[in-house]
Amino acid sequence: MQGKIIKGIGGFYTVHDGAQTVLTCRAKGIFRNRGEKPLVGDNCEFSRIEEEEGTGRIDKLLPRKNELIRPAVANMDQALILVSAGKPAFHPLLLDNFLLWMGMQGVPTLIGIGKCDQDPDEAARIAAQYAGTGYPVLIFSALTGEGVPELRTALAGRTTVLAGASGVGKSTLLNALIPEAGMETGELSARLGRGRHTTRHSEIFFLEKDSFVLDTPGFTSLDTPELEISEIGGFYPEFTEASRHCRFPDCLHDREPDCGVKAAVRAGAIARSRYESYRRNLEDVRARRPY
Repeated sequence: MQGKIIKGIGGFYTVHDGAQTVLTCRAKGIFRNRGEKPLVGDNCEFSRIEEEEGTGRIDKLLPRKNELIRPAVANMDQALILVSAGKPAFHPLLLDNFLLWMGMQGVPTLIGIGKCDQDPDEAARIAAQYAGTGYPVLIFSALTGEGVPELRTALAGRTTVLAGASGVGKSTLLNALIPEAGMETGELSARLGRGRHTTRHSEIFFLEKDSFVLDTPGFTSLDTPELEISEIGGFYPEFTEASRHCRFPDCLHDREPDCGVKAAVRAGAIARSRYESYRRNLEDVRARRPY
């Protein structure tokens, strides 16, 4: 039989055949010998072992369309990075590093600004910062339903991975999109203003025909990926046009004079917060790879 791995915990994998069969499977030992690890989202061939107990064995992993490192999932069409207009507070650098990671892995990315019911002005402010980046921005409230139909449309016909810091509302959004998912939603820590880790593993959910959503454990930090210092600017799409006006073709948009990107920041054409996150990542890479 063929199916998709929809959950993996402690060496046990839940496999769905796309119809009615759902089995709890172990992977054949040959995968461990080869250094291969099944991932949520993998398509596979599997066999039934015990009919009554609903157990099986993963015999073969089918070729992957892609494989994400952070989070570790396979066969994704796009990512939806969630941030909050309420609590926890929005941190531009964290979002920008999520975008950097997804850009490195070649995954088209949407930005979802949730909890707009808590602070509509903050939602609009965040959206304005990313309006010129080329990333689609969706504003919604999973509690009131505002913007959820538009979000569902953006997810239709694709396999989408959800990512974001703990507490931004991934589980609440899944409950709004897929009530039968029965996700556990945690209260925010009153002391820290952060969410408890209500998602402890990656899991895929069926949304509608040809549409799947993967929930992933929340992240509280995300390091700058291993990049060459000259590569970082390429993952800030709004820099492309402005960099044509730089005096130097290898301009890093940092200490160089006559920089088109810095001029665009001063003119308000590029959000200063985006430029500052770029410079922060630049310094992180410099610290790891001194020139």
